[in-house]
Amino acid sequence: MTIEEITLNYPESKSADTTQKNIDRLHQLFPGVFSEGKIDFAALKAVLGEAVNDPEERYSFTWQGKSRARQMAQNPPTGTLRPCKEESVNWDTTENLFIEGDNLEVLKILQQSYPKKIKMMYIDPLYNTGNTFIYKDNFRDSIRT
Repeated sequence: MTIEEITLNYPESKSADTTQKNIDRLHQLFPGVFSEGKIDFAALKAVLGEAVNDPEERYSFTWQGKSRARQMAQNPPTGTLRPCKEESVNWDTTENLFIEGDNLEVLKILQQSYPKKIKMMYIDPLYNTGNTFIYKDNFRDSIRT
């Protein structure tokens, strides 16, 4: 396996702008809901009719900081994946890769560079212990039963 150097001129060096892609898709499906280049949510809601949920009458999985977590997920990645031959096993013949990094950042990089090429992925640990979190995940009840 050979690794080709990627320079700033390569498309792979650019991060995916998923927000803009989603806006472009909406524009293709519903061009009438755009006004001055922005989404008119009242018009979008009118076009979708009964398919729109009333936020007052629906169940949802939510937590403090969920909106910020969504915003962070939409930010383009800033990292780069670099091979580490010293820590790899059978580097020249393997079809597997070991990637170490922030789960969200690595997933965003892989989404751009390796679409539909990954068969399986293990993500561990479930919680990125020891690092700064986007949202508070340590809730303890001091009441003993």
